[in-house]
Amino acid sequence: MATNQAPTLDSLQSLLATVQRNERSLKRFQDIELALMGAPDFGQFLEVVLNRLRHDFDLSGVRLMLSEVDDTLRDLIDTAEGIRALDAGLCIAQDAGTFSAVCGDGQLWIGAPRERHAPLFGARPPASAVVMPLARNGRYLGVISLGSRDARRFAPEMATDFIERFGAVVAVCLENMWNRERLKRIGLTDPLTGLSNRRYFDQRLREEVIRGARYGAPLACLLIDIDHFKRVNDSHGHATGDRALRAASACMRAQLRVTDTLARYGGEEFAALLVQTEQNWAGTVAERVRRAVARLEVPDDDGAHVPLTISIGLASVDPRDVDDRDTLPMRLLGAADAALYEAKRGGRDRVVVASAASLR
Repeated sequence: MATNQAPTLDSLQSLLATVQRNERSLKRFQDIELALMGAPDFGQFLEVVLNRLRHDFDLSGVRLMLSEVDDTLRDLIDTAEGIRALDAGLCIAQDAGTFSAVCGDGQLWIGAPRERHAPLFGARPPASAVVMPLARNGRYLGVISLGSRDARRFAPEMATDFIERFGAVVAVCLENMWNRERLKRIGLTDPLTGLSNRRYFDQRLREEVIRGARYGAPLACLLIDIDHFKRVNDSHGHATGDRALRAASACMRAQLRVTDTLARYGGEEFAALLVQTEQNWAGTVAERVRRAVARLEVPDDDGAHVPLTISIGLASVDPRDVDDRDTLPMRLLGAADAALYEAKRGGRDRVVVASAASLR
């Protein structure tokens, strides 16, 4: 009798240990899910997915491959704090074929990585792994993988309920963050030119004044106006006018650094914010922008060349030198606007720099 009961007791103890392990794993997964749902930005989302998940579950690595990148997601990646530290865990599929190979049949993969998973893991794949396609509404957003040095950690026969639920949560959070940023981008973007709009520019200007005062970063504001733009619309039609606005926008954007902000400020007027610069250098940039637009070749509907020139008013300041910083954004814009007026009155197609005294 005792001989027959011993295995039963051992089995119960083993089953109890398994249940307790599963409960602990479920609790950790739930904690991470809550952290993902509460992530305030993309950087924190990546921190939870790529770092905390690896630490809490003692994994050799976590990889997140995104299937595609639009402008919104590219901005999220570029601005995510700590993104360089996460580079090893985040990658983007080189093309649709690469992603399709990694994704396979769209089902969760458990076991030793296969050759098709190489774009995900690189030259040193883990001994065992879980590879989960992240799908929402029939569309694949990416793939997340959990890797282990233990070949027995992830085996094909293991239960996958926790993991599949976690993959679904990651997909939902990624899609929600993506869509939230898209909506925000729509509200802060000019639909015709794709540039930031006035609301976004004013917001960035206030932020940079505060940052400049704290860290000693000079900044410059350019107000730019396309000369005699009404003539373009009247002589060549509004379709050509829209074409000219888009061409000028792209041309000006190409002359600025990625850290600078260019916005359509209204009608044919644009505003640029250059950070950590000096007035002389900002003047050089403004002149470069003016010359580049003058070289543009914008055709009308009949193929005829539509000449474009711009006038620029420039004001620059070091926020540390100004006592009343609350009104500085408005005064900086006012000084640039006054300089723009002088450029127009002086014959247009020129850059005028506001005096430093106008901002004291």
